[in-house]
Amino acid sequence: MREPIVITGMGAVTPIGVGVPAYWDSLVRGVCGIDEIGQIDTSSLPIHRAAEVRDFHPKDFMPTRLVLDMEPYAQYAYAAAQEAILQAGLSGSARVGIVMGTALHGVGILGRTQAHLDLDGKTAEPKLLTKCMGNVAACQFSILHHITGPSMTVSTACSSGGDAVTLASLLLTGGMADAVVVMAGEAAITPTLIQCLDKIKALSPTGDSRPFDLSRNGFVLGEGGGALVLEREETARVRGAKPLARLLGCANNTDAVHPVSPAPDGAGAAACIRLALQSAGLAPEQVDYLNAHGTATPKGDVAEAHAICTAFGSHPVRIGSTKGATGHMMGAGGITEIIACVQSVRTGLLPPTLGLTTSDPDCRLSLVGGTALEADIRVAASNAMGFGGQNSCVIVGQYQE
Repeated sequence: MREPIVITGMGAVTPIGVGVPAYWDSLVRGVCGIDEIGQIDTSSLPIHRAAEVRDFHPKDFMPTRLVLDMEPYAQYAYAAAQEAILQAGLSGSARVGIVMGTALHGVGILGRTQAHLDLDGKTAEPKLLTKCMGNVAACQFSILHHITGPSMTVSTACSSGGDAVTLASLLLTGGMADAVVVMAGEAAITPTLIQCLDKIKALSPTGDSRPFDLSRNGFVLGEGGGALVLEREETARVRGAKPLARLLGCANNTDAVHPVSPAPDGAGAAACIRLALQSAGLAPEQVDYLNAHGTATPKGDVAEAHAICTAFGSHPVRIGSTKGATGHMMGAGGITEIIACVQSVRTGLLPPTLGLTTSDPDCRLSLVGGTALEADIRVAASNAMGFGGQNSCVIVGQYQE
């Protein structure tokens, strides 16, 4: 990466905690956010468990009018971005940009509206359009903070969060911005999506998230938001910001194999990891920890394990997945999992892989088990992959002047 980039702020809204301190504390203590679904009636649905955000009070983060104007996915992203920008102490300007990541954005309100239309033929609220737009959280956040630089929204399925970070880094290294707020949000625990994902056998029928475990049987839906403030190191130094970590490298590519199934040999994902290493100027053996995409699908985990083994060779990089705790937060997970990597390089703690009891012999990885580990972690990577053959890899490292 040509221009040194640092992370100066982070924010998180997750099923195991609102705010980065609460999220990280729950993560290392092994708290699981998966439970019976409470926000919708699941009596007629095949799936009854998910990882829902709880104890979230949007009025703590935004004016009442925005609570009414934005769907939960946008509220989660907005709240996370508020936490991140306050920690960074950043003010908006024409040299500050914003990038939003979301996979499914308005799926909730569109489903509810269609159901109402089917009943009475006329119910559609005036704010439907803005509520379902993927960029509405970025729009409202930029208005509040007077961010008038580049504004873009990324929707690359479940790699959206990771790809939003990659796009932000390109804005910084390309000289289009001095700082970028990267935000992501998802709230897709809906009857329509549950039915759809169940039909393609992507969801765990038992509601258990077991990444890389021999008994894994699918992923568990999650929801939430995440945010990072990325800056050119020189910009952060001049304004006296305190960097939390370095963004060392990142990459994106596509399998070009199938719309929803990963390449069985993980070739595309392996190439993406190698591109991220090249971007960072690192050899595989310099990476201490990798937070895997690790959704707990039978095919996906094996394909990713092949990719990791291909990219890292004989280097026994520590591997974990936080989806046993948070469920699959879809487009938002890419950022919350990068936050976990930042916290790992800052604290020397590796979060546990909840649900892992018996490792699948087809996933020959050095896995972090069900309890947190202390380790010397200087560099950590995060994978995020999505339907459409999307692959993302982001690498962070300790900040040392």
